[in-house]
Amino acid sequence: MKLTLQKLFTILLLGLCYWSCTSVPNEPKKISQKHETVFDSVLAQKYGADQYGMKPFVIAFLKRGPKRSKDSTEIARLQKAHLENINRLAEEGKLVLAGPFYGDGDLRGIYVFDVSSIEEAKKLTETDPAIQSGSLIMELHKWYGSAAVAAIPDLHKKLEQVNVAE
Repeated sequence: MKLTLQKLFTILLLGLCYWSCTSVPNEPKKISQKHETVFDSVLAQKYGADQYGMKPFVIAFLKRGPKRSKDSTEIARLQKAHLENINRLAEEGKLVLAGPFYGDGDLRGIYVFDVSSIEEAKKLTETDPAIQSGSLIMELHKWYGSAAVAAIPDLHKKLEQVNVAE
């Protein structure tokens, strides 16, 4: 069975929605006896959370582009520039999640931008040297997910021992 991009997107979206939704609007919160959750207005404001702890993002699916170099030196140079661009966007607070997919299929990776419009995400993707060269193309989708996703870069810095762009 061939996994189409639409099926993969649907599976990913359902999984992320399940993970990110901690309560249903208009239903009372169930508080565990072991752990009581306390609303933190400072964090909610810092990460731009709405009343449900959610916010809009733009997800970019990186797909194999039409112009793929076969020269190993050029591939290495482009990959380094691609990773440097990822780090720059993360440092600017625009990119909160990025990573490659396993395997050698046409779907190469994912970005989650902390922006609310496709237009802004498109401008950001156009700064990627791999996009500029045609090695990768992007498919952009608006997504409504947990505002906690925006906290990933701060947490990642505490876990990263080696920066892959260096």
